[in-house]
Amino acid sequence: MSRVINAEGYVAPETREQVERAIASLDFRPNVNARSMALGRSHLIACIAPNLTDFTFASIINAAEVEARTFGYGVVSSSAETRADFQELLDRLVAQRRVDGVLVINPLDGREADLAADTPALLIGARSLDQSRPAITLDEDAAGRLAVQHLIALGHRAIAMIQGPTDEDCVQVRTSGALAQLREAGLALPASRLVTGDWSATSGYTCARTLMQQAPELTAVFAQNDRMAIGALRALREAGRRVPEEVSIIGFDDIPLASYFDPALTTVQQDFAVMGRLAARRLIGALDHGRLEPALERIPATLVVRQSTQPCFA
Repeated sequence: MSRVINAEGYVAPETREQVERAIASLDFRPNVNARSMALGRSHLIACIAPNLTDFTFASIINAAEVEARTFGYGVVSSSAETRADFQELLDRLVAQRRVDGVLVINPLDGREADLAADTPALLIGARSLDQSRPAITLDEDAAGRLAVQHLIALGHRAIAMIQGPTDEDCVQVRTSGALAQLREAGLALPASRLVTGDWSATSGYTCARTLMQQAPELTAVFAQNDRMAIGALRALREAGRRVPEEVSIIGFDDIPLASYFDPALTTVQQDFAVMGRLAARRLIGALDHGRLEPALERIPATLVVRQSTQPCFA
């Protein structure tokens, strides 16, 4: 019977037919837990993110879970705000063999180095520091270029940028791409027009107020996520700077509410669902069929033009 259920080894056609009839008549269902114990596999993968409330992380996890189910795997979702939290989860989930592999979302502080060399793991949203782990990220360089390119095409020259935390890999590459695009257009980004937020709307608000004091000549702002863009939008409005008539704003991510703000937010969209699905597929494929190659896969970004940007008439 086990050969028929597990599709392993040769079974004579007449025997297979008898077993399948018996299974159907008895409404037999294999005990998944017993099978997992016998095979030394849990058919579970872990998704570990800095938190489970962020739209980005939740979207990736949801897509990974849906994809994993199509291959007969479940997903255990956990948050690890600090490296110590991450190590504790590894001890509880991986060392005790409760999961077969790990998806690490937006790894911070070099935490991926705590993964044992033989632990099947894939990073999402950032590269490993030593490039030794497979990863799926947005094409951050091209995405940063895309945002600035849009503003330049509209005639903006006094462009400011609100970047995310500079210790994050995605911010470093996104900023580098934006700066390269400005240089290629013969434009500079002086220190007075580059400020750093923490991804929150509050930081976007504060950063925009700083920009207006330091660089009142600005005509466009590139905020590296939509929440900071929304905070900046409020600060500009309070200061009497009309958007987009006087200052254009472009965000990043394309969160669900982006199209409902006033004005609707122009943004750079990253497809979190694609990231989650691809990550689960690659990890499970390696678990079922072979080792994970330490390859970096980049997902393209898409420009979504709405009403918060317009041609510069200054």
